[in-house]
Amino acid sequence: MSEASCLSLAKKIIAGYRIKRRDDLSLFLKAPLAELQEGARLLQDHFCGKHVDFCTIINGRSGRCGENCKYCAQAACHHTGIKEYGFLPKGTILAHARANEAAGANRFAIVTSGRALAGRDFDRAIEAYEAMRNTCHIDLCASHGLLTRAQLRRLRAAGVTSYHHNIETSRRFFPQICTSHTYDDRIRTIKMAQEEGFCVCSGGIIGMGETWEDRLDMAISLAELGIESIPINALMPIPGTGMEGRPQLPAADILRTIAFFRYINPTANIRLAAGRKLLPENGATALRAGASASITGNMLTTSGTTIKEDMAMIAELGLTNREEDCRAVTGTCGAR
Repeated sequence: MSEASCLSLAKKIIAGYRIKRRDDLSLFLKAPLAELQEGARLLQDHFCGKHVDFCTIINGRSGRCGENCKYCAQAACHHTGIKEYGFLPKGTILAHARANEAAGANRFAIVTSGRALAGRDFDRAIEAYEAMRNTCHIDLCASHGLLTRAQLRRLRAAGVTSYHHNIETSRRFFPQICTSHTYDDRIRTIKMAQEEGFCVCSGGIIGMGETWEDRLDMAISLAELGIESIPINALMPIPGTGMEGRPQLPAADILRTIAFFRYINPTANIRLAAGRKLLPENGATALRAGASASITGNMLTTSGTTIKEDMAMIAELGLTNREEDCRAVTGTCGAR
């Protein structure tokens, strides 16, 4: 496997070829990382130009979740000591949205714990989204679990343009991390959200004990679903969860994953998420080798990087998150 192999594949993708499940994917695991990243950079430059998409999140309802996802600090079956609270007041959410918009973020998401947001809490979410739509210009994203079609339609009507719902891992490995709902439950929600006109943001977590083949399978599955925004989380093991004590992934493994996700999903926003601090220069190298987006500010239950710091970092890299400065050659590279 050589640099020529990586670059020739990247050029083939630019010319219109798309990687399929039946293809030989061994190049992604055997090629030297630097050579794989060179092809990923070529793809990123072509499909994304110099644009980076920054999204921010607020933990709109925390803890007491009845699902049993092994990695999650918010599951009631885990004892992590996180702060638990009901749905935040509309004014609190609106203030965060305005602050993030003023700082330069591209989009803002309310994320809530639980299998699905419902009842009065869902009504409160709709009221918050309507208030943000009417007073802010930032793009709105929602992450509220396994919603019904009627709920998704209400979100769209309230001004939400993106729906986040991770597949988390491969179909094969999913039962090893969650048994309270199925992989197919998640796929159904994703497809329904797409049918209702949302850009869907869906990715997963690496470092939970899955194989490299599981990571490749996840990348292919997301391509088959036509996902436009793909967050890649590196597990940050939280004491009290089912992943407590798992070793953190080496940076090279995370960077390789980001790079081959770019080949398999060339026009998507490959988004840095949890675990960024495990990467060299807090992810700066990844943003020139496949990643075209990032969550910024604090994560749900782990610390993140401030928007100001990220703005300075991309400026040093010669990148921008301003829509008017985006000059991608082709492709959409996510919901914009």
